[in-house]
Amino acid sequence: MIKKFFPLLDKCFSKTDREHIIRTKNIRLIPDFQNRRGGKLSYAEWAYVIGIFQTIIYQSLQKTSANNILDIGCGTGLLGISSEPFVSDDGQYTGIDIMKEDIEYCTGHYPSDIFKFIHLDVANATYANIQSEILKKWPIKDNSQDLVTALSVWTHMNENDAIFYFKEIYRVLRPGAKAIITFFLLDQAYITSLGKRSNETGRFHFTNQNDWIFDVTAYNSENWMTVKSARYPEDAIGVTQKGLEILLSTSGLKLVQLYPGNWKETPGIFFQDIIILEK
Repeated sequence: MIKKFFPLLDKCFSKTDREHIIRTKNIRLIPDFQNRRGGKLSYAEWAYVIGIFQTIIYQSLQKTSANNILDIGCGTGLLGISSEPFVSDDGQYTGIDIMKEDIEYCTGHYPSDIFKFIHLDVANATYANIQSEILKKWPIKDNSQDLVTALSVWTHMNENDAIFYFKEIYRVLRPGAKAIITFFLLDQAYITSLGKRSNETGRFHFTNQNDWIFDVTAYNSENWMTVKSARYPEDAIGVTQKGLEILLSTSGLKLVQLYPGNWKETPGIFFQDIIILEK
């Protein structure tokens, strides 16, 4: 019964909550329940993740205002909210997504003076399987962005798409600028974590029992893997350490920081692995 009325309860709560925001004004932009997506529905979790990435964005930028930030797979704007403080004074946040409905929502919800949203007509087996099968470059100028972000995007890309769009990251970044990308990285920490996934009484689990075990090849790739429960490989993609090395060597990007995700059954700042890249 509560679930039935939750959208209404959320609407009432959000309105009241916004009236009490004092020092974190960008969270006023958190969408209502029906428009919170990206694997996170809770208002509290949106606020929590916004804070995590606002901190990482701050650490990754060379200046604190007037930045151009490109967010790939923007969804309904979670990282746009994290980015807002850093694009003031003539900067711009640009969100790109293959989900047309999300772009339409964002265009109506976020202030147009600093937010811009673009629909990319490219297919993805999980999210947009009737769109163009031809990979397209982002409609963004070369060497124009102070930061590129992507939250749970390369976790839905096959090998060919992942390589193509890593090259796009390099193309649009200014020299010396960074990118923040999340992954399911199948490294030694992942291998070690496999022995920790059990149902022992009293044990705290970051994942659900045996979820997130990437033991099925994605389109016969040696380094891009998916899970048994996936309808399409793009439902959940993990990349081996060798796969990450391929992405780096073919794009020219450098790995400068790795924050391991708590999906590997160890404490971390976010669920997925976060990698920081530099041009």
